[in-house]
Amino acid sequence: MLRFIIKRLLLVIPTLLGITIVVQLFIVITPGDPARLLAGNQVSEEEVEELREEMGLNDPFLVRYGNYMKNLLSGNFGTSYRTKSSVLTEMLNRFPYTLLLVCISMLLAVVIGIPLGIYAATHQYSWKDNAAIFGSLFCVSMPSFWFALMLIQALCVKLKILPVAGVDNWKGWILPCFTNALAYAASIARQMRSNLLEVIRQDFISTARAKGQTENKVLYKHALQNAVIPIIMTIGSIFGFALGGSLITEVIFGIPGLGSYTITALMARDYPVIQTSVLFLSTVFCIMLLLTDVAFAIVDPRIRAQYVRRAKKPEKKEPERSVA
Repeated sequence: MLRFIIKRLLLVIPTLLGITIVVQLFIVITPGDPARLLAGNQVSEEEVEELREEMGLNDPFLVRYGNYMKNLLSGNFGTSYRTKSSVLTEMLNRFPYTLLLVCISMLLAVVIGIPLGIYAATHQYSWKDNAAIFGSLFCVSMPSFWFALMLIQALCVKLKILPVAGVDNWKGWILPCFTNALAYAASIARQMRSNLLEVIRQDFISTARAKGQTENKVLYKHALQNAVIPIIMTIGSIFGFALGGSLITEVIFGIPGLGSYTITALMARDYPVIQTSVLFLSTVFCIMLLLTDVAFAIVDPRIRAQYVRRAKKPEKKEPERSVA
């Protein structure tokens, strides 16, 4: 298991290196002049050119990438063009809001998605199953920003029972968390239904029923225990995507998290913030995938046995000597 973790950690390095190259390339080819946006329209072109030279925007791609990697390896993540403050400091101050939003959303998604998937699987081909499938497909296909605006219109503008924006108290977290959780719960419910139906058709389930065990005991003791294992992979992947997918939700509900910080930087062409945000989110995503693989190996004895067999080297057999 330790060798597997070390191997996965080593694979993260070229992945993040490739991400930095792609981000730097997109920054170069994307239209827009951050120097002009920062200086304003009242400044002359000569002053804008001096600012552009000072910011290093006139340097070739390799020079800009080399300077970025040099600063990155030395622990300097850059300074924001807009606020003139350390990008890393601002990100660390905002990341707890994003992490709290994702954690609460995932908790709601699991609480809603797994029971809904079990209910749909146990009522297969009935109208209840069809309704659950239709609802899951609708929630997955529905744009999150549209659903957020509908919730704001209904609960904030019409009924006035929840705040429109801000997270000054616990009521401010209800709408953004529920908005994010709905699509994730639908994905988990579909995966749970598929896994449970596949496990129910296995021979050991028929054996358990033949022994006279009750249907609830067969379902919750035997079938569910095996069907929930693949859900760990689904939850881990969704958690990683949720870190980046909360960008629009944070902007709509006015959450001062990493998502709104990145969106503002994109609009202002704040390149140091964009580079560091993408690299930070990519690192967290890779770590989440690693933790998901480790958790999957812990709960599944078959996967854990494979790692143990790979770690053990085969013993070398001495050649047999012929007797003269």
